[in-house]
Amino acid sequence: MTGGAHRPVLLEEALTALNIRVDGRYVDGTFGRGGHSGAILERLGPEGRLLALDKDPEAVAEGGRRFGSDPRFAIRQGSFAEIGEVTRTLGWLGEVDGILLDLGVSSPQLDDASRGFSFRHDGPLDMRMDPERGPPAADWLAGAGEQEIARILKEYGEERFARRIARAIVQARAEAPIETTARLAAIIAAAVPTREPGKDPATRSFQAIRIFINRELEDLQAFLDQVLAVLAPGGRLAVISFHSLEDRLVKRFIREQEKGDRFPPDMPVTVAQLQPKLRAVGKPVRPTEAEVEDNPRARSAILRVAERLAGEAA
Repeated sequence: MTGGAHRPVLLEEALTALNIRVDGRYVDGTFGRGGHSGAILERLGPEGRLLALDKDPEAVAEGGRRFGSDPRFAIRQGSFAEIGEVTRTLGWLGEVDGILLDLGVSSPQLDDASRGFSFRHDGPLDMRMDPERGPPAADWLAGAGEQEIARILKEYGEERFARRIARAIVQARAEAPIETTARLAAIIAAAVPTREPGKDPATRSFQAIRIFINRELEDLQAFLDQVLAVLAPGGRLAVISFHSLEDRLVKRFIREQEKGDRFPPDMPVTVAQLQPKLRAVGKPVRPTEAEVEDNPRARSAILRVAERLAGEAA
């Protein structure tokens, strides 16, 4: 998620986290509009390489426009959940020096009403990062049962009024299809009895539906399952999250890989015998007050960094 086409979140912190080598191989798994990728390319020498991925065809087109003539750069349309296959095709498996993920939805996506991500701009209720893949949010809301809607809002949005909102959605769609972001936002606002200070009542529900429609948590878990096989020894993983569920997945993954193999608790083993695969690098990083003031969308960002330890391939 970037706070504007040219204001990527935690930019300097992410570059420091990647510990970029001029001749290294790097993957930007969430190209967006290229803020992080452009900064990585500035630090690479002629032998360095950067692969970018993005589900959004508009992001891929922007990558071609901005960096298509740079022989160090390649971009593919697809999810970072496909990182294993993509790097295997390039001959990079086990040789990537750094991977960056900047999760969530980008500012250009939020600001384009036609994409249907934002309750602040009326548009068709779509929310797909790849408009060619899967049903739009309007189609899902038209057919989902009340219990399923409530579960998604509760599970992915941590929305405490999930049941009320789901009931209101089902009642409203019986009168007319819910096809625009403004109508859905109004239904949610009417169903919610109290407001969180400084937060639109539709925030959590829109976030939950977007995460569900785009399989964001499933993609993140699939990515984490592959990342050890992709990284070279000493390679860095840097993940910027904006949602507690995403951050929890990343935090748990790093902790488990730091602990290494599981043995019975009463079995005496050394750290070397546990074969830890990762080590956390520093503490979680949050944006400065100055960055949040300049870019309010950065306020919930958190960056976690880990380094691949030498040892047997995953």
